[in-house]
Amino acid sequence: KQWYQRRVAITAGGCMVSKEARLALSKAASVFVLYATSCANTVAQKNKRKTLTAPDVFTAMEEMEFETFLEPLKDSLEAYRSEQGQIKERKAAKKKEKEEKDAAEKELEKTTLESSTLVSSELEQAANNTAEEEDTKDSEETDKEEEVMIVDTPASGTLDQPQVVE
Repeated sequence: KQWYQRRVAITAGGCMVSKEARLALSKAASVFVLYATSCANTVAQKNKRKTLTAPDVFTAMEEMEFETFLEPLKDSLEAYRSEQGQIKERKAAKKKEKEEKDAAEKELEKTTLESSTLVSSELEQAANNTAEEEDTKDSEETDKEEEVMIVDTPASGTLDQPQVVE
């Protein structure tokens, strides 16, 4: 930002460029882009298309007699396409990774739910078994109490012949 505020800027080649010269170069670049676009549009119209493509721009550069820029322009386009391809691949890999992660989480939730359901049913069954065992023990104790014999001794105090009373 500071070099924009100065009246004179220094380029990569060490050349000093005034503010007015930077403005003139900016305008010239805009005019060049508009002219190249117009020539490329003419090429596209000759081919009965409304959309400009890279080959249209290359042909326009040749017609404008800027052949020296063709190779650097093609190299830049190839680098751009390569970069875009890598970006697409990274996005696809991230998407696939996310889908796999989501599927794993869903499977984990399903397994957890099945496990908790199984544990709940096992606990419920164990509680029922315990309740049944307690009921069985209670009924056995009741049966034992009923089987207990009451022994009554005669008034004479002898224990020789007990009498069973039910």
